Amino acid sequence: MPIDPAIAIVLGGALVGFLLAVFGGGGSALAAPVLLFLGGVTDAHVAIGTASAAVAANAAFNLAGHWRGGRIKWPCATVFAIAGLAGSFAGSSLAKLINGQHLLLAFAFAMAAIGLSMFRKAKSEGDPDVHISMKLVVRLAPLGLLVGLAAGFFGIGGGFLIVPGLMLATGMTMANATASSLLSVALFGAATSANYALSGQVDWPLAGLLLLGGAAGGTAGLFAAKRLATRARLARTLFAALIVLVAACVGWRAIGG
Repeated sequence: MPIDPAIAIVLGGALVGFLLAVFGGGGSALAAPVLLFLGGVTDAHVAIGTASAAVAANAAFNLAGHWRGGRIKWPCATVFAIAGLAGSFAGSSLAKLINGQHLLLAFAFAMAAIGLSMFRKAKSEGDPDVHISMKLVVRLAPLGLLVGLAAGFFGIGGGFLIVPGLMLATGMTMANATASSLLSVALFGAATSANYALSGQVDWPLAGLLLLGGAAGGTAGLFAAKRLATRARLARTLFAALIVLVAACVGWRAIGG
């Protein structure tokens, strides 16, 4: 017996919220496929715009939980997010001009490249005592702009790009990068959804269903994130595997049309 689309979207939203809380990304990349595969949405642009709205709200919810846990590097997160905000507006404006199936295929390739790169063993587990400096600002701002552009273009919160970006620019641990990335995920998602909403490409009731499930999933994910904070290598491998898996699903959907 087929599952009701509304229930499927809520369950999918729970998975999105869980993964956002645990990894800071990956979940946002799943939000649009949930709407396309389970929610009956046929327009890729509507799926992306709607998913962005729900992801922004879910990220803000999970950000508060990580804040209470003391895992966010606020100065670094703020520089990265502000720089990326302009990029997300530009990227989402460009994406609206591109064929939806082509957009999904490009999305899949970008995800696969990032995921495969993360299987490489990190040189270190990262520095848990990173502090902002002018040197880090110079590295964070350009990376933030580029990641924001990509996040807006692909219609995702961009956590699967933001987490590696923060680690690369600052040398912080994955646990800190995961928590800190949620500020950017929330802002980029809000900017992208606002841009799509101006074109009438956000289905607000479906966004509400995703958000409902995401709140429950995010609560569970925050507990899991505490456990994985001390197991950086395992977290990195799981995160990379998730990205590659979703990339394959999205690519299959794009090729199948």
